[in-house]
Amino acid sequence: MLGKLNKREIIDLLERQVIGRLGCYADGETYVVPVNYVYRNDAIYAHTGSGKKLDMMRKNPKVCFQVDEISDTFRWKSVIVWGTFQELTGEERQQAMQGIIQRIMPLADSGAQRSSHAIPDDQQNHIVVFKIPVIEGTGRFESHERT
Repeated sequence: MLGKLNKREIIDLLERQVIGRLGCYADGETYVVPVNYVYRNDAIYAHTGSGKKLDMMRKNPKVCFQVDEISDTFRWKSVIVWGTFQELTGEERQQAMQGIIQRIMPLADSGAQRSSHAIPDDQQNHIVVFKIPVIEGTGRFESHERT
């Protein structure tokens, strides 16, 4: 059965996942890239260094963001939301970065202790922390009972 997720199911999926795909568009080019994120207060929070994704979002802040949860080919849920990229500064930036670290680091295996989320203090200023307040979204699912 194919169906639509309701608003609560969309929020639940966004809150459960930690990796989504960010879609950007600028200068006639579309770019989709996976990012670690945290969802709270009706917004996606993430961070990035300099590069193509940041350049594109600065040129055109209208973005989309997609997450999914796939059990198998015929049992999945998927959400896409749209919003506007906003760079964070000051206290809001610090709180967002802490939220990202607190959400993602417990999920890392012991071999990932030196991941980019454990950013040394001297490099903190080179990381751009951003949010995407969700303007609208939609969700779909497929599920089939196995007999």
